Amino acid sequence: MALCSFFCSRLPNCFRGRSSVSSLAPKPRFCPSFSRASASAAKADEVPAQVGFLGLGIMGSPMAQNLIKAGCDVTVWNRTKSKCDPLISLGAKYQSSPEEVAASCDVTFAMLADPESAVNVACGEHGAARGMSPGKGYIDVSTVDGATSKLICSQIKATGALFLEAPVSGSKKPAEDGQLIFLTAGDRSLFETVAPLLDIMGKSRFYLGDVGNGAAMKLVVNMIMGSMMASFSEGLLLSEKVGLDPSVLVEVVSQGAISAPMFSTKGPSMVRSSYPTAFPLKHQQKDLRLALGLAESVSQSTPIAAAANELYKVAKSHGLSDQDFSAVMEALKVKLQNQLKD
Repeated sequence: MALCSFFCSRLPNCFRGRSSVSSLAPKPRFCPSFSRASASAAKADEVPAQVGFLGLGIMGSPMAQNLIKAGCDVTVWNRTKSKCDPLISLGAKYQSSPEEVAASCDVTFAMLADPESAVNVACGEHGAARGMSPGKGYIDVSTVDGATSKLICSQIKATGALFLEAPVSGSKKPAEDGQLIFLTAGDRSLFETVAPLLDIMGKSRFYLGDVGNGAAMKLVVNMIMGSMMASFSEGLLLSEKVGLDPSVLVEVVSQGAISAPMFSTKGPSMVRSSYPTAFPLKHQQKDLRLALGLAESVSQSTPIAAAANELYKVAKSHGLSDQDFSAVMEALKVKLQNQLKD
């Protein structure tokens, strides 16, 4: 059964009268999928009528909220039901299990914290797979390893449904602003069908082919990001130790060749030893661990990422798991203090 047979033939108001652009270009608030040569004119007029969303944490909640605000009919679930209440007050429906969400929706998104949670929500007792059937679609936007993504894919596709992995690059603020980057792989027809929904939640989307490629791309991106943050933290502490103002270092970095939004956004609060959580440190360490496993699978040496991973592990051991990943700087402070004691 074709996926689009479950979808409404009318576009929500949020999709009417919008222009089209390249699928890889930064987007204002319109649907780049409409420009695809591979998408038929009929497909451009079809979007999922009922959208499910599983997992309402730091990322999932604003993503689902953007779908609701855009006029989508959204059904939500979260292990802690109280996290669903703000979305229910905005008009979302609620179901008591992933299975029930999947059964009642045309497509279901999942944003879970780690591979174990992703597998349990998709494949466990009352998991989403039990509510899937031909014509439905499952889009996992969690950050997991390729093996986990392929396992979930096999369980979903065994029901006759379609699967797309779509981990996102971006943290809390981009999620709130609908500026995420989707790194997708899997069923191309599902990618094209849910493109308008991805464009509500993100600024760009990449289709990368077979399942596992999206997961790999996300792990490589987060490996780079974690290593950059560790190095930036070292630089801030070194500047202070040699008598420089670390706030000035942040300004210098922001205007040079190594300028990055991450440095200019997080640098000022790091100078104040403040780490408001946008991306929890425990998740950054998890992603580094998975990236190191990916590198090991192809026999590539990653000494910088390995060193950064050890630093994040030290930070976790000091109770910083739920702080922003920029709190890795505190692990360096501990190392400096221990050196002074020695």
